[in-house]
Amino acid sequence: MLLYSTLVEFCTNETCPVMSAGPKYEYRWADGVKFKKPIEVSAPAYTALLMEWIEELLDNERVFPVTPNEPFPPDFVDTVKKIFRRLFRVYAHIYHSHFNQICDLGEEAHLNSLFKHFIFFSNHFNLIVPQEIAPLQELVDRILKGKGK
Repeated sequence: MLLYSTLVEFCTNETCPVMSAGPKYEYRWADGVKFKKPIEVSAPAYTALLMEWIEELLDNERVFPVTPNEPFPPDFVDTVKKIFRRLFRVYAHIYHSHFNQICDLGEEAHLNSLFKHFIFFSNHFNLIVPQEIAPLQELVDRILKGKGK
């Protein structure tokens, strides 16, 4: 997430010791390999682990086949849903914890545009369950009701 990289001076282990989206939503990290049980990590650590995990998945030809006519694995949709669920958490953290900094940097239009496309795509392919959207429910509802306006 290129936009997130503009927040590295604001989103630090000290300012964001827990990956969260407001006081009611905290996210723990587990990847099933290096971190088998969910652990509490800072927001920057969560985001870094997420990006590494996604990169490993994208580079894995068993998960994302590159050969023509090679079938996708049976758990492909579940894997993509997990990717989108976790990416949503980064958006939720940005909106809840760093929106003022985003505005100060003049990046709110970029964030809103990226998030709108993310939500439309996620909604169209049913990639995120409604419970996961709760931290940004009002914003998501406005986006989906406006349908791109």
